Amino acid sequence: VVHGGHDTVNFLCDNEHVKAVSFVGGNAAGKHIYERAGQNGKRAQCNLGAKNHAIVLPDADPESVVNQLVGASCGAAGQRCMAISVAVFVGASKEWIPKIAEAAGKLRVGPGNASETDVGPLISKQAQQRVEQLIGSGVDEGARLLLDGRKPSLPDANQDGYFVGPTIFAEVKRGMQIYDNEIFGPVLACVEVDSFDEAIKFVNENPFGNGTAVFTRSGAAARKFIDEIEAGQVGVNVPIP
Repeated sequence: VVHGGHDTVNFLCDNEHVKAVSFVGGNAAGKHIYERAGQNGKRAQCNLGAKNHAIVLPDADPESVVNQLVGASCGAAGQRCMAISVAVFVGASKEWIPKIAEAAGKLRVGPGNASETDVGPLISKQAQQRVEQLIGSGVDEGARLLLDGRKPSLPDANQDGYFVGPTIFAEVKRGMQIYDNEIFGPVLACVEVDSFDEAIKFVNENPFGNGTAVFTRSGAAARKFIDEIEAGQVGVNVPIP
């Protein structure tokens, strides 16, 4: 195991003893690694960017939807490439969005070595600042902020840590920074649409398709989702791993 930044990456891509490179992460880093490894004749596999959606149908189990979306969006402080960062609510299911904000607001933010902690810190000060900037942009661009994770309540010993608490937005639209960008923090953007077909189309039009999920009691709806969705991993009534 080695640590580092650009120099470490370039060393691995250039070293003659390294025959292949696999990478999961952001677009800019992935493109650099793919190009540099290829220039040195190495095989390269790069999985870039993530914006994982969950579609919620009105016939789904509300309690399950709330619990699973809170965990899938805020687990590991949202710092995992398979986190659910967008929930698309179809029709009357949008009435459950405030319950998600209420449940997420009960999660405890704190150091990862404390047994009572539900949401730990972000990886760096730069990550914290980026997530807070994106939250601010959501407010500025007209999304409705139901739960603000900036400046969470913390023990005195952790006041200088890189913490952002669970954050829930409603009325999110395509074109907003919180939708178009990979946030990589405990932020859930809630989108509202009128029909299942509109929801599927909305998800498929996003360029980041690591994974997706649907919440429904209908076997027919689940099959339609599996057949028509274009993401890499698909979950039915479970968030992707």
